[in-house]
Amino acid sequence: MALRIVPDSFPENVKSTLNTTHSEYGGHDTFRYGTRSIKNEVLPKHPLESRLHQWEETQWELKLNLARQAYGMHAPIKLMMERSIVEKRQRTPVMPTSNLHLDILMGRDETIDYEDFLNDPNLSTESVDLHTSMERKLRL
Repeated sequence: MALRIVPDSFPENVKSTLNTTHSEYGGHDTFRYGTRSIKNEVLPKHPLESRLHQWEETQWELKLNLARQAYGMHAPIKLMMERSIVEKRQRTPVMPTSNLHLDILMGRDETIDYEDFLNDPNLSTESVDLHTSMERKLRL
C-alpha cells in the first residue's frame, strides 16, 4: 500500500511494441498498433509523458487508500462500486451528456479542463439524425 501522490517517472509495466505480430499472418499488425517505429521501441519515453498518462489513476488509488485508512475497508469498495455503476450509464446518442456523478467521484468537479468550455455541442458542425443513431445503437 503506497500513498503515492505522483506517478513513477519510469513505471515497471511499460507496454512494448515489440510483440505486435498478427496471429494469423505473422507480420506487424499496423491496423491495431499503428505504424512501427524503431525509435520508439529503442529509446525510453520522456518521464513526464508517463506521469501525465498515469496521473488520474494514481490520484484515484491515493483516494481509495486514504478512504480505507480513515473509514475502513467498506469505503473504497463503495467508491469502486459507485464508479462502475456510473460508468455504465447510457443515454440517447444524440442528446448531450454530462456525467456529473462520475466527475464528482473522480474529483474533476473542482477543476476546469478544456472539455468544460470547448466541448459545446452548439458549436459542432456535425449534424446527427436521431433515428439513424438509435438504429445503429440497437444493432450493436
